Amino acid sequence: MQLRYKLLYLLITVGTLLPIAAQKKYTLLECIDIALENNRDIKQQELNRQQRQVAYSQARADLLPAVNASSGQSFVFGRSIGLDNTYQNTNSSQTNFNIGADITIFDGLRMKHNIDARRADVLVSEADLERIKDEITMSVSTAFLQALLNHELLLIAENQIESTQANLLRSSELVNSGKMAKGELYKIEAQIAKEELNRVQAESSYKLALLDLAQIMELESFNDFDIASPPAETLINETPLLSSQMVYESALVNRPEIKSIQYQLESSMKEKLMARSQYYPTLSFGANMGTGYYNMSGRNNDPFATQLKNNVSNSLGFNLRIPIFNRFQVKNSVQNAEIAIANRRLEMDKTKLELRKRIEQAFFNAVGAESRWAAAQKSVTASNEAYRFAKEKHESGRANSYELFLAKNNQTQALSEEAQAKYEYAFRLKILELLKD
Repeated sequence: MQLRYKLLYLLITVGTLLPIAAQKKYTLLECIDIALENNRDIKQQELNRQQRQVAYSQARADLLPAVNASSGQSFVFGRSIGLDNTYQNTNSSQTNFNIGADITIFDGLRMKHNIDARRADVLVSEADLERIKDEITMSVSTAFLQALLNHELLLIAENQIESTQANLLRSSELVNSGKMAKGELYKIEAQIAKEELNRVQAESSYKLALLDLAQIMELESFNDFDIASPPAETLINETPLLSSQMVYESALVNRPEIKSIQYQLESSMKEKLMARSQYYPTLSFGANMGTGYYNMSGRNNDPFATQLKNNVSNSLGFNLRIPIFNRFQVKNSVQNAEIAIANRRLEMDKTKLELRKRIEQAFFNAVGAESRWAAAQKSVTASNEAYRFAKEKHESGRANSYELFLAKNNQTQALSEEAQAKYEYAFRLKILELLKD
């Protein structure tokens, strides 16, 4: 009979575990990739980048000549001028066809500076896109590590229940043998009920952490979503603790917010050159070809095709525009561009200062988290030993249940604090790594 019950229990256990094994668990990198793919802010910024790219392409296309064709039809009733250049009381009609081209030869290099400015705008949009991706990566990493911490706390709660249940079995044997009062069993059962409540709360916190992570990833369905739970020590070993100066020097080269403000400054400088180019003359070249058909009632008019052939006219010409006085518009445009450059420089200094503060704070937070983790590990060692000693005393009848449960609660608290300190240290290391790149 016992063998049958064991086989039945094994089948139930395996049947319960199969769906769990089939359920996909997402790693941190997979969560980040999904969030980057689904995030709407990233999609909007990508559209903004495409708009900047169109503006850059248009700036380059402005170097090409413009070619246009036109046609017109007019009707005159009453007195109209004839082919002999005299007015007559008759109706007439005229059809015109023209095609022309023009190109700017020199404009003070305004078009060149415009190309450079629009190219800088494209680089700004790309850097902003990378900045948003970094923010999403930071958010996903934070939520992922929080879920790992809550999962660790859930495991601690489950292990505490198992430990207390094992203690209940041992105490039952002692009660049956007359070495312990039966009232001690009720106290242990009350402790199990309390620990079960802690487990339910830990499980709820873990599910809420998974929900928060899934919402950041913008998943369409949150059902059966779970994550792979690597040990925090693995995350810590993968990420070394770098000095703040090393992180800052790397950040000045790689961080997208630094690149963005640098490209904005470059764009503003090109805008100033564009404004100054209006001081120079503008030289353009144009070519035109036209023909037409003239019809006057009461006269013999040449056929349509003949007139189109005979009335063809061609023209070539240069146009020079020299600015003399434009109500100080160019001067004020240059001054506004200089103000914009000064403002960009201040923004760059401010961005670098804020980045330095973030890195210094992240570094000292990491150092503090490492110290707290080391202290928490010592606390866990001491609380484990204290609980072991209290359990031995309780089993020998030299300690009551209150002393045992006090040592047990201290052990649970020490384990929870150690888990929190461990994952906080892993999180601080992750922040430093993200700030470096």
